Amino acid sequence: MTVLQYSGDGQYEGLEEIVAIARSVGWGAADILRSFYRGHANDSNLDIQEKKDGPVTAADVAANHYILEKLHAVFGTENFGYLSEETYKSLSEQSRESLVHTPWVWIIDPLDGTRDFIDKTGEYAVHIALVYQGRPVVAVVAWPEAQKLYYATLGGGTFVETQDGVTTPVQVSQREAMPKAVNEATIADLSVVVSRTHRDERFNQLLSQLSFKAKHYVGSVGCKIVTIIEQRADVYISLSGKSAPKDWDMAAPELILTEAGGQFTHFDGTPLMYNQGDVNQWGGLMASNGTCHQELCTKASQFLAKIDE
Repeated sequence: MTVLQYSGDGQYEGLEEIVAIARSVGWGAADILRSFYRGHANDSNLDIQEKKDGPVTAADVAANHYILEKLHAVFGTENFGYLSEETYKSLSEQSRESLVHTPWVWIIDPLDGTRDFIDKTGEYAVHIALVYQGRPVVAVVAWPEAQKLYYATLGGGTFVETQDGVTTPVQVSQREAMPKAVNEATIADLSVVVSRTHRDERFNQLLSQLSFKAKHYVGSVGCKIVTIIEQRADVYISLSGKSAPKDWDMAAPELILTEAGGQFTHFDGTPLMYNQGDVNQWGGLMASNGTCHQELCTKASQFLAKIDE
């Protein structure tokens, strides 16, 4: 296979071959999850374990094993690291330290939206991302129940693939008809996608201050970002509290959004960095179709500064 190389000018060689492999693995993992979802959900065979960071099921474990087995077989462990939700806690301190110093790292969430998987909303996803020195260059987000897979390479755009192999480029809505001047009225034209749960009072206050036109309720982060790419929503906000989203929640969704023309940053405008030692993405994160992105970040920061005084 082609060896991945960074040319030093923002260009990477070998990404198309890499993403083709990741797409195949994503579809395979999606099939595993669908088999559990249709055959074992709400069954004792699902082996639901309630843990501090949320539930884990036999489906999480099976999909994780499949993804790692397939990636290891192709890429090995000499030049690539692996950061997965299901195996990270079992790594030794030495292994975690070594991972931080590995330039190429696969970041994996085999089942994002486990609670939605258990509750049968259908809003769960597979996340697979390859990062280079902390930034994503390849991403796959599979939505099993929609039977769609979204993939992106850095600089190569975002595509949606159906199970019959048909691929279509996708772009976020630019809302070009909206006024150029950004004010409360333009932000009020936007809709936000949020979780049904995991919303504390601080986050609810922030939403009320931003006065969005509508709220859409969706489970997995990957599914939320897809709703923005497919122009069913405009904004997604993450605000950490006692806990925070993890690298594997954000890495793949970020790239499929930004390569589709959207933006995904911290409230202060800085990019998200991955595989930095702490897998938590603390603070406020803003994902949008790009309309009013900076203004939304500014308003969110100003409001939080007031309530956190």
